[in-house]
Amino acid sequence: MTVDIRTLLIALMINLVTIALALPAVMGRVNVPARRAQWSAALQAGGWVLILLSGLVERGSAVDWALSSASMTCMAVSLALLGAAFDLWCGRRTHDRWLGALAVLMPLGYALGFSNYAFRVGWANGLLAMQMILVAVAVGRLPALPVGRWRWLVVASMLAQAVVTLWRGVLGAFFTDAYPRFLTPHPVNHASAVVALATSMLTLVGILLAHRDEAARELERLATLDGLTGVFNRRAWLDLARARFSASLRYGHTMAVLMIDLDHFKQINDAHGHDAGDRALALVAREMQAAARAGDIVGRYGGEEFCVLMAQADDEAARRFDQRLRRRLSEVAMAELGFEIGYSAGVSHCRDAGDSLDAMVKRADAALYRAKDAGRARTLDTSFGVLQAA
Repeated sequence: MTVDIRTLLIALMINLVTIALALPAVMGRVNVPARRAQWSAALQAGGWVLILLSGLVERGSAVDWALSSASMTCMAVSLALLGAAFDLWCGRRTHDRWLGALAVLMPLGYALGFSNYAFRVGWANGLLAMQMILVAVAVGRLPALPVGRWRWLVVASMLAQAVVTLWRGVLGAFFTDAYPRFLTPHPVNHASAVVALATSMLTLVGILLAHRDEAARELERLATLDGLTGVFNRRAWLDLARARFSASLRYGHTMAVLMIDLDHFKQINDAHGHDAGDRALALVAREMQAAARAGDIVGRYGGEEFCVLMAQADDEAARRFDQRLRRRLSEVAMAELGFEIGYSAGVSHCRDAGDSLDAMVKRADAALYRAKDAGRARTLDTSFGVLQAA
């Protein structure tokens, strides 16, 4: 039984329009990759609508030229946006420039060479196939983030589409007499329509799973980071610090824990308001991260108290961190907050192989409160010697 090619293409168009309408409803316009995927689906649907409309007008007319050129523009830009969306979902912030370049070159060449049937068919299908291959290669590359196996669905879909698209392009460019018109019941047209129907659904599944992966990563991020300051929350800091502590013990590295508490924080809230207090906490967290070395773990321990685990750190490393942080706060606090901000801190070091992170935190906390009792604005070590005074 032969299925009418026009029926297949109408089914494909309905399928793509449904996908284009459903994606924003399901995903929401939550972020850049989601919006690009939604625009990609909308343009893909629009491209097929225009292709079918072009078959209803006089062949070679100005209207045919306009509809056909617009459809090719939609198709090419759709693939460029889809590739950019998947790049972002894979953790890559840079995109393949060739995808964007082909999205411009293909419709431009198609419009200029429209009167030459062999050229326009070979040019459009050849460059669309190249775009599909580039999307497949980009998605198949090792991602910068942990992602699911959905990417292989996308790779398979893009390569399958590339094969039938290239097939049509080669026939049109080099075997023009054997190549049918778009609506002719020919194996290449049937294959293209069936593959497009199947791969549109597989690509939709890939988009939704990629979006789900991103949502799961965001939930994990929210579960580990303090919502106000952006540094690790207490639970996440302790988990990471314990793992780093065990590794440092195994390799015999020195470690330091700093407990930092903002001075006169209640007075800041009373005098300037809780919003100013929140901004002060966020600023301190930002400057702590800037002052920290690569590998140091910064967290918010609770309230106005912060903590830092420094691996391979002796007294001098802790002192330098403290100096950097106090200097940075003195430079930016007045300009950004409108008032000065200071802190007291306690430092402890790993004593021996029998030491523990919890014990280090307790010693650093004791040194911190001794610093408070001694007049604030200073950093004491566990022997209660002054490492730094403001």
